[in-house]
Amino acid sequence: MDKFRIDSHKLLYHVERVAGWLRRGDTYPVYIEISPSGACNHRCRFCALDYLKYKPTLLETAATLRFLKEIAGLGVKSVMFAGEGEPFLHPDCARMIAAAKKSGLDVAATTNAALLTPALLEKALPYLSWLRVSVNAGVARTYSRLHRCRETDFARVLAVIRAASALRKKKKYGCAIGGQILLFRENMNEVGLLAKKLAAAGADYLIVKPYSQHPMSVNRMHSPLQEKVYAQLAVAAQRYSSQTFQVIVRRRTMEDSSVAKSYSRCLGLPFWAYVNSCGDIYGCSAFLGDKRFLYGNIYRQTFKAIWNGDRRRRHLRLMSGEWDIRRCRAVCRLDKINQYLWDLKNPPEHVNFI
Repeated sequence: MDKFRIDSHKLLYHVERVAGWLRRGDTYPVYIEISPSGACNHRCRFCALDYLKYKPTLLETAATLRFLKEIAGLGVKSVMFAGEGEPFLHPDCARMIAAAKKSGLDVAATTNAALLTPALLEKALPYLSWLRVSVNAGVARTYSRLHRCRETDFARVLAVIRAASALRKKKKYGCAIGGQILLFRENMNEVGLLAKKLAAAGADYLIVKPYSQHPMSVNRMHSPLQEKVYAQLAVAAQRYSSQTFQVIVRRRTMEDSSVAKSYSRCLGLPFWAYVNSCGDIYGCSAFLGDKRFLYGNIYRQTFKAIWNGDRRRRHLRLMSGEWDIRRCRAVCRLDKINQYLWDLKNPPEHVNFI
């Protein structure tokens, strides 16, 4: 059971926001992803954003704090700190997390966790709804090869998850703690081993996710695993799940990535945004660096002005007109949301026969 709806979407819980979008054709985002740092301490073979070259840019703290306060007032519900680099390379990442929560936002973070210290956990964990760790192997040797880092980082990351779980239990924090593994031929036989180690460390779940080649990334991994492999994993995963730990195999994502999309336009863009480590706001994280997807910069304008500005309006016209979604990434962040919104906008016959 996927109690967090990770292999689905949660927009159906924002009925009023969706209804407003249906009436007006636009809305402020429900969720925004923020990249505090462009740099990274790992050089993962599967990194989708390696083409950005891990530039050591850091989001300006003062501007970010103003931004967080503003978006909370405009109705944004949540932010996730992640992005094109490792978020905790930013010296003020924990401060940003705390400020976001105190502004009224729900907050999450995705990290490789190799840089997390007890001091950072003390500062960040009280304010997080969830902390997700990218850990793509069950043993140190495979981890090192895929993450292109020291083998000792594997033990360090497991120790961080144990420490976070212990701190959560001691302080009675509500933060969910999970891991995520992208599936390759190199690590497919280590899913069970990783699940055991994460469960023993006190984590709540492990997500098993299909790999999708980013069209602009420099790295080129092997061809994706077949759908039957995911079906086999889904069955095998049951023995590693318990009342306190879940293995969530993203079978729906795998199935959807292998067939033509059920919608012809990207409708989900008004419900989310991405802020890169230079303060630029993009409409889609799969097209970072493509100026057609750039809305503006939080150092020079308010978020309200950016969201209602000409650049964003031009982008929405592009996406609703000539844009061919076959140019988009196969495993799209907004895929499930787009399916939902497309069905709302294009209902079949006999909808009143519920």
